[in-house]
Amino acid sequence: MKRILSIALAAAMIFAAAAAYAQSYTIGVGQFAQHGSLDNCYQGFMLGLAEAGLVEGENLKVDLQNAQADMGIAQQIAAQFASGKVDMMVGIATPMAQACYNAASGRIPTVFTAVTDPVAAGFADSTGAAAGEVTGTSDALPIKAQLQTIRAMLPDAKKIGILYTTSEVNSLSAIEDYKALAPEFGFEIVESGISTIADIPLALDALLGKVDCLTNLTDNTVVSALALVLDKANAARKPVFGSEIEQVKLGCVAAEGLDYIALGRQTGLMAARVLKGEAKASEIPYEIITEPNLYVNSRVLKQFGIELTGELAARANPVD
Repeated sequence: MKRILSIALAAAMIFAAAAAYAQSYTIGVGQFAQHGSLDNCYQGFMLGLAEAGLVEGENLKVDLQNAQADMGIAQQIAAQFASGKVDMMVGIATPMAQACYNAASGRIPTVFTAVTDPVAAGFADSTGAAAGEVTGTSDALPIKAQLQTIRAMLPDAKKIGILYTTSEVNSLSAIEDYKALAPEFGFEIVESGISTIADIPLALDALLGKVDCLTNLTDNTVVSALALVLDKANAARKPVFGSEIEQVKLGCVAAEGLDYIALGRQTGLMAARVLKGEAKASEIPYEIITEPNLYVNSRVLKQFGIELTGELAARANPVD
């Protein structure tokens, strides 16, 4: 009898393991805008899921939607996910993540990535504890390192311009940090807020005459129009510093930036834990990648007559 029970137990365990392996999942992924850093986040996210054994087309179905930097579309996408049969909602960038989390209403776990300030976005409290069934990764900017680099490259600069979208809480949070740290390096921050991409030309015309350079945030609306920003800044002979590698590839002079593929990969690994039932989203604290890399565009450096020396030259990663 004991032998029969042992055989039955072993068979049950094998059946359970096979069932777990055969389990498939459906996730809705909303990306707020179409630009390099967010594209890299998605690429890394899928790599992280695959590393954890969740592969699209095998045991995973992914519904990827892009809001084209339109908050109304983001909310529609999130509502569509919430009314469908998804096991998880994923928001790439703060506005999209907020739309997903609000639409989920605690019924569906939400995972975010490329969120500059999860506390300001409403995903966690000041201790880092989750506000609900939500977790993910932050792309908090290495602002102090960025200011140090700008000072080293532009020793005579006094004013740094920042163009930002007034509705993006990630940008509002970053600007406050810039304003707090800038005096330490002898800078003044001159900011200009916009509501839509259509506001950028006039805002830039007014801003460029007041500053020595621009620095970009991870502001999705502004980054979506980076070509326009660079055209106007180059015409005014004002260098633009980016916030990540893709912006430098497109023509920003340099950036103390994060690896967004690595950020997305970490998010994918976290999402896999939630999908597999290893932990609830609320049980996984959000994570931050803290080590920036210095990316430079050699062509643009030469264009502005900027030479790298010493520690900057040793750390620089040319991307052009």
